[in-house]
Amino acid sequence: MVASVQMRNIVRKRWVGRILSVLVAIPVLLVLALFFYPRPYDETPAWVFEDDAASLDYCALPVLDGSGRTAAEIPQGHTPNCGYEKFPQPILKGCTEPLMEGADDLRGLWQQTEGGRVGHVERIEQCGNRVVVTASGLIHDMTGDGKLSGSSNDVGRFRLGPLRLCVRTTATTEWHEKQLHFYAFGGPHVVSRYLEGDELVWIYPGFGTTRMERICKLPSSS
Repeated sequence: MVASVQMRNIVRKRWVGRILSVLVAIPVLLVLALFFYPRPYDETPAWVFEDDAASLDYCALPVLDGSGRTAAEIPQGHTPNCGYEKFPQPILKGCTEPLMEGADDLRGLWQQTEGGRVGHVERIEQCGNRVVVTASGLIHDMTGDGKLSGSSNDVGRFRLGPLRLCVRTTATTEWHEKQLHFYAFGGPHVVSRYLEGDELVWIYPGFGTTRMERICKLPSSS
């Protein structure tokens, strides 16, 4: 009888151990799948990284009158390697499709003036349902309709103590009352961008709220 009870306890402990192992393995496998899965085929035109983006006037925004290319005609842009070395040309160059319904016009070159990430500079392009945010060595090209098919499919830079990691990222974006919401891997809402008067407001975990003003020329440090 005692031996039988001991055997049942041993079996029970083994099953508990197996269940705990599975519960630990699932999030680990999800992290590996989400952050280290293969990058997509990169169709970004070579000229994006060859020409001089510093000579452009970013206050002279394209007129979105439908006379040129549509958003669907332009391949999705991607970050080269783990970040570009030279600020790239606009991905949506030549696109004049009017903005999708519900979208606000956030286009332009923006520089941090208050709070958040000190010295931050970013460029926002929009055309049709596309939104491209270029900043800090990265290019995030996506659609603003919240669809996974239009998600950014790229990389992100993260620090883990002394280590600097380049990991895979995916985000969907969707407009809500003139605010552009970013959803990590199509799931939780993590980032917002919106206009407040003449300022662009960027809310990002870890940096808080960054307020930016419009500038016309790319700073030499970008």
